[in-house]
Amino acid sequence: MIDLSGINWTLSVTEAGAFGSPLVTGHQWDIVPASVPGTVAGALAAAGRYDPDAPAPLHDRDVWYEGRFDAEPGPYHLCFDGLATIAEVYLNDALVLESGNMFRSHDVAVELQGSNVLKICFRALEPHLAAKGPRARWKPQLATSQGLRLVRTTLLGHMPGWCPEIHAVGPYRAVRIEPAGAVRIAGRHVLADLAPDGSASLTVSLRLENTDAVPVLSCAGASVEMSPQEDGSFAATLRPDNVTPWMPHTHGTPALYEISVRAGEETFSLGRTGFRRLEADHGDDGKGFGLEVNGVAVFCRGAVWTNADLLTLSGDADTYRPLLEAARDAGMNMLRIGGTMLYETRAFFELCDELGILVWQDFQFANYDYPVKDEAFVAEVRAEVRDQLSVSMGCPSLAVLCGGSEIYQQGAMMGLPEARWKGPLCEEILPDLASILRVDVPYAPNSPCGGVLPFSPNEGIAHYYGVGAYLRPLEDARRAEVRFAGECLAFSNIPDQQSLDEGLPVKPAHDPHWKARVPRDRGAGWDFEDVRDHYLNALYGIDPATLRYGDPDRYLELGRAVTGEVMERTFAEWRRPGSPCRGALVWTFSDLALGAGWGLIDAAGRPKPAWYALKRAFRPLQVALTDEGTNGLAIHAVNDRPEEKAVTLTLACLKDGQVPVVSGAKDLVLAPHSGQTFNAVELIGAFFDVTYAYRFGPLSHDVTIVRLLDPETGAVLADACHFPEGHGQNRHFDAPEIELLPGGEDSWWLTIEAARFLQSVSLRVPGYVPEDNWFHLAPGVARRVLLTKGRTGPEAPKPAGVLKAINLGRQIGFKHD
Repeated sequence: MIDLSGINWTLSVTEAGAFGSPLVTGHQWDIVPASVPGTVAGALAAAGRYDPDAPAPLHDRDVWYEGRFDAEPGPYHLCFDGLATIAEVYLNDALVLESGNMFRSHDVAVELQGSNVLKICFRALEPHLAAKGPRARWKPQLATSQGLRLVRTTLLGHMPGWCPEIHAVGPYRAVRIEPAGAVRIAGRHVLADLAPDGSASLTVSLRLENTDAVPVLSCAGASVEMSPQEDGSFAATLRPDNVTPWMPHTHGTPALYEISVRAGEETFSLGRTGFRRLEADHGDDGKGFGLEVNGVAVFCRGAVWTNADLLTLSGDADTYRPLLEAARDAGMNMLRIGGTMLYETRAFFELCDELGILVWQDFQFANYDYPVKDEAFVAEVRAEVRDQLSVSMGCPSLAVLCGGSEIYQQGAMMGLPEARWKGPLCEEILPDLASILRVDVPYAPNSPCGGVLPFSPNEGIAHYYGVGAYLRPLEDARRAEVRFAGECLAFSNIPDQQSLDEGLPVKPAHDPHWKARVPRDRGAGWDFEDVRDHYLNALYGIDPATLRYGDPDRYLELGRAVTGEVMERTFAEWRRPGSPCRGALVWTFSDLALGAGWGLIDAAGRPKPAWYALKRAFRPLQVALTDEGTNGLAIHAVNDRPEEKAVTLTLACLKDGQVPVVSGAKDLVLAPHSGQTFNAVELIGAFFDVTYAYRFGPLSHDVTIVRLLDPETGAVLADACHFPEGHGQNRHFDAPEIELLPGGEDSWWLTIEAARFLQSVSLRVPGYVPEDNWFHLAPGVARRVLLTKGRTGPEAPKPAGVLKAINLGRQIGFKHD
């Protein structure tokens, strides 16, 4: 195999239709270097000809790529893993391929000369988007063109208010050549399974070319000779002994095993796989949705994936790894690739396999009424699905296949009856293929779906924005009886100040550059900053407009804190043992442009305060609190790990954030994959109005702190706080003690101890990433925070920074002497 990314590529942008064939190209004066795989936008930006912050349209132009390479003359396979979107491929000026589907891969038989010229013309997409098609029964406002329902391309770049309008054009996936006479595997199917009794099996079928050797399949220390089949393929089932089952990292070990096939003198790697069993659990009433992995009920938590690099659409492991490790480090065990995004490469799935992250894969359909009566369109869809499911073949991380995003919801919200919006695409075409190619993966028709209406949160899969865009009180998270949230909790999450200083150094809200980066639904009279401000008022009792006008820096501080507080409290409701909810995915994982976007990771790659909040909410070993009114304060202890854990629960109600009014403790043992709920009275031993529901007199305390301790070491495993009368605005000036000591290579330990409770402690240490941030700090208990050199931003030989808290009247500087 020869990877053609290593040759010299150039591109030229021309008027649409300027060159009808490659015979007349070469006279363009506007030629720039290009990278393959890559995009036109990425190449032009690298040449200083394109501004990602003010992207110019690309779909009204043709773009010609050209690459030259030498080869031994003879027959070859010319392979393309993704061409966006209307593409013509010319080899030595002869047309060898036409493609109109961004999501297809192609294997073309060609004859190479000693010296070769490969040209790829990406035709203007605009005329295709303007073409007429079958009449649509509904017309969504999500994207800029109704023609996107007719062309198989990504919606990224076409959704104003959601992401920058950077158009996907170019050979965004790998291009390579393979000698036609070489021994190779031409097609394969891999199925790793784990039976209820714990026995593992691996079934592989494949086609071999250019060899008469009988292949031998090996995995996990076992081997078997494969048997020839009537259709010319080979197949075998291997049953290795003593394998460790693959589990999401929150619930066990993501164990992987290499698969290889030996054919004569050749050995081929089929990648790594994991042995696991996935089952959809619809609950006792048959109306819910959840996942069981190897018979263990898993609360799925994480976020909706966007894209690792919108400019280049890079799909290599180096691009993915820092983001996926950030997901793992935050305790996420599921990422959803939504139908408005892009199919990712095998490198994405292999990293999720390694890190123990489940992947919910929407097929790339969203909102539109697709022309499923068009036979040519359906044929393209079938080929696309086969191509894409072959990418993740054998990957244990693939956990859910879904027919798309908000197709059912869009039709239903337009007032159409179910028979109009529920059709063969999601009910027949996609599930039929999924059941053949990935029989091991549960299928969901759409996200959302289920219930009297497909968007009803108390049945099936919901896109829950009651707490969030619909401005419902926090109690609605329980009242809605969410069973599984495929999307939820979309807020305009403010980045760390360092990212703003570097990439968006303007004041919040009314500066047009700031507002341009705040997400909004197309055509709406509000944006997601308004949503954040609503909850800022609800939780902190302050008018956001007045605060922003008089003290914009404090407005940013409280804005950073509030979305995390809302998320932590909502997940406390959903993860409690009595909740019907089996999972929830936050909208979205990362931003596509620097600003106060939906993402938990900003466009510079730094975690936002909301990421830290979810890291606490997603802990496998967790304590969470819910205010049950006159029933008191409920304490929920959860153990997702496979080991039994002895713990000590402690409780303290503090006056003025310092003086204990009442306290208590309880020892308990948490069984594997279990949770227990207690009333605060069980720790205190007598009545105390912890939630201030009875109001028999003045409020005697302002915060309740519950901690989950290791009884042997006294280490804090998890903690949670309850504010009986809201978060308040009273500030004090009792500075904490801070000590900074070396922690190892590229890391330092920051120890903080306060005499009085500190609320939403934020650490800003340029060049370093804190292990935890924006946390509440109990008085009299030293807290150690690991500082690790970051991947982004300036290098810092020794850390120096500041500590703030929203109830501390001044900031505290610190550095290592």
